[in-house]
Amino acid sequence: MRRKHLSVTDSRKKILSLFLATRGALAHGDIEKRAGEKFDRVTVYRTLQTFVEKGIIHSIPTADNSVRYALCKECEEGHHHDDHVHFVCTNCERTICLDDIVSPKIDLPEGFIAENVQVVINGICKDCLNNDLG
Repeated sequence: MRRKHLSVTDSRKKILSLFLATRGALAHGDIEKRAGEKFDRVTVYRTLQTFVEKGIIHSIPTADNSVRYALCKECEEGHHHDDHVHFVCTNCERTICLDDIVSPKIDLPEGFIAENVQVVINGICKDCLNNDLG
């Protein structure tokens, strides 16, 4: 956080540790439940927004019009470079960053500029598929 010029607070440390300890993405509600401490809902929201702005996490839209968040790998403040595909399991509802699969380049018509491209694939993850087969 210091590298991103953020003051280190208890809530920021706790929320960042949740991302570091979790495989996949987290929703606002997940963070509230897993924090274990009673962080104010607004504090969690503001921390998430700050982390997005500083390039610590990125947002992922979901089919139900909510948002999940995942750690960034190569983002900078104000410029997200997480141009990978996201996979949402329809069975366990986990959202996974597929870092090795890059979002396709979209050739927009003249006069249009893309600021963000998000590709979300829905299906069954390998863990759920293996559990069904095993």
